[in-house]
Amino acid sequence: MRVALEMAVPNDVAQIERVVARVVATCADLHVPQRQLHFNVPVALTEALSNAILYGSAQQGDALVTVRAGLADRSLVLEVADEGPGFDLEACTRDPTAPENIEREDGRGLFLMRRLMDRVERYGGHGNVVRMVLELP
Repeated sequence: MRVALEMAVPNDVAQIERVVARVVATCADLHVPQRQLHFNVPVALTEALSNAILYGSAQQGDALVTVRAGLADRSLVLEVADEGPGFDLEACTRDPTAPENIEREDGRGLFLMRRLMDRVERYGGHGNVVRMVLELP
């Protein structure tokens, strides 16, 4: 991936809007189509950042969340890394329209991310990384 932006973000939900705006501006410079730029990218990234801050690094007040945006072939790649222990992407993603999940509040963000991006992957190592890929025309 050719990284166009990499930034460390304090573990604070008040930072999300600023970070999303900066990533969207970077994506505009990368010529991401307007439709994806104004909906898919900000919603998916907001959900990924929220999860990283609220769940991934929740127990570590001074932890940082790292955001990367770049291109790989004809794809926009967004990565959100936190210092948390990780999670099972499949087990945590729930279809909120399924009858057994209508009343649940968890798992909706991952569901949205997977609907708005072409691929969502999670991997570990030092911390936890969620990679979202959007194929470009």
